[in-house]
Amino acid sequence: MGPPLNGLRVVELTTMITGPLAGMMLADLGADVIKVEQPNGGDPFRSFRGGLYSPHFCSYNRNKRSVALDLRSERGVAALRKLIARSDVLLENFRPGVLDRLDLSEKQISALNPRVIHCSITGFGPTGPYASRPAYDAISQALSGMSSLFVEPESPSISGPTLADNVTAHIACHGILAAVVGRNDGKTVRRVEVNMLDSTVAFMPDPFGYLHQMGLVSDTRLRAHTSQSYAFTCADGKLIAIHLSSQEKFWIAFVDALGRPDLLSDPRFASRMARIEYYEDLREAVSADFRRRSRAEWVKIFADADLPVAPIYDVTEVGDDPHIRHLDTFFQLHHSTEGSITAIRRPIRFDGSREDQPTRAPPTLGEHTDEVLRELDLSPN
Repeated sequence: MGPPLNGLRVVELTTMITGPLAGMMLADLGADVIKVEQPNGGDPFRSFRGGLYSPHFCSYNRNKRSVALDLRSERGVAALRKLIARSDVLLENFRPGVLDRLDLSEKQISALNPRVIHCSITGFGPTGPYASRPAYDAISQALSGMSSLFVEPESPSISGPTLADNVTAHIACHGILAAVVGRNDGKTVRRVEVNMLDSTVAFMPDPFGYLHQMGLVSDTRLRAHTSQSYAFTCADGKLIAIHLSSQEKFWIAFVDALGRPDLLSDPRFASRMARIEYYEDLREAVSADFRRRSRAEWVKIFADADLPVAPIYDVTEVGDDPHIRHLDTFFQLHHSTEGSITAIRRPIRFDGSREDQPTRAPPTLGEHTDEVLRELDLSPN
């Protein structure tokens, strides 16, 4: 018994992160994802740090087949049209109007294949004042309000991983799967539209809940204050995270484990609402305590006290954590010409297992062109 999307064919006309990640998520569930790339360089992420097999590309393109088609030529467009006609899903992240210029309007796509589900990912949607603008992660984070939760106004700097790109991919995959289920149940959905701006706003409902229900404007600290989340530097210079949340038992256990009973009689910390108001005071009051022991010591002390605690790892440390090893989060993919790369397993298990996850390495540019053309009854170039 194979993965649940075995037999589903997806034509992917996407580049960079959002579309490729959505395609990879479907591929990890067993879909046959055929990535159509321009012969000259392919997906720009291939060469992001040199070569045509960069870590950026590999991170978002495992378990796919690559077909190199020149969509500026009649032959390339004809092959693409035939591929769409024989597929279940068309996934693309072009700006509005690009497919029309390839003679692949919505009406033409439907004529080619009335059952195909067309998922269109754009930056701002197909219409509106920003529809034709280029969209990237930092732009969607800025417009959605997300950046205001990370960027300090006094010293503004973009930091952290891509978020808008990645969450949009998840929402696109969500929409595609809903359309597939609906189609199989007789509820035909021909077009799934996802844009980065909507997706990023929807990803973080809390700040808008604060605003509309309490009149609170979120900044870089509000969530940490409200959730009573802290980061501290330990004696060995390593960082630790504590999350006290709303349960009083965590506050009592924290004070006890820290050996600071005096905090219980301090009026600034007498209630959760007081600790939210005097968050910075509390942080400063206990920071020196954390410098008395190593991170490993504090993690054990707080874990033994049943407190939410974790070391703040850098990426070199994550793979060595015993629970990450237990979960078998990372694994090796092997390509016949490019060698081995470390990949991250699909986070979804079915019946307690993910043994059904395909393990095909990211393709080289055009690696499967001849193979796919033969499947379409077309002669290879």
